[in-house]
Amino acid sequence: MGLLLKAGINVDLINSALLAFFIILFLIIIINFIPKIKKLLPNYTLQLGGLIGNTSFLGIPIAIALLPTSTINFTIGFDLGTTLFSWIFGPYLLQNKKNNYLFINFKNLLLSILNSPASRGIIGVLIIYSFGLETMLGDFLWIPARVVILLAIIVVGSRLGLITNGKKTIFEFEENMKYSIILKLFFLPILIFIICQILDLEKIETIALVLQAGAPSAISTILLAEAYQIKKDLAAKVLFITTVFSIATIPIIALFIN
Repeated sequence: MGLLLKAGINVDLINSALLAFFIILFLIIIINFIPKIKKLLPNYTLQLGGLIGNTSFLGIPIAIALLPTSTINFTIGFDLGTTLFSWIFGPYLLQNKKNNYLFINFKNLLLSILNSPASRGIIGVLIIYSFGLETMLGDFLWIPARVVILLAIIVVGSRLGLITNGKKTIFEFEENMKYSIILKLFFLPILIFIICQILDLEKIETIALVLQAGAPSAISTILLAEAYQIKKDLAAKVLFITTVFSIATIPIIALFIN
């Protein structure tokens, strides 16, 4: 809410959210309808790990550190799109086959949207706008918003510490995990870069979106895997390795665009 109030909700936020949401949806469809690609990424844990990025805890802090405030709408919009996708479709994709429904339960779908941190922030901002308090509260929430984002990096480190505790095989590649890592750290940011060129976006806008696309795998993939007891260790490894590798890949991406 603090970040949105500072930058303001505009068409850039909406467009970047739609871009992220539909690109991930498109790639999920392509992966599962082309047998050769499906063979490389045979389960939804690998697919979500390769498509849903840690934009909230890592991508946005990196963008704030490297880019001007004017790009916040692009970064938050991208985070909104990926967050909504993961919490709307993640439960349906990862649940056991015996619990899969032929038709979407729209009540649960609506609850998933409303329970998303991204959608809650949007709703809160719209309420504040309706009372005309956006300027006052925007300045008031800007400092705690930055503090919370910095503390979020500590949360990521703590979570990674729990993942690696007692896992001596954390760097062992298995079950086509390398393809999920390549998808997350290389293919997706390259695809977003190409789309930005097609849309003729400015350089700083392109950097903002590509950096979000190149963020490591999201913690939400682990939470979903744990909730449905499906390939928890695999999700943890993808998160850990993409986070470690992103120390190198994110600067490379930034240098490449420059």
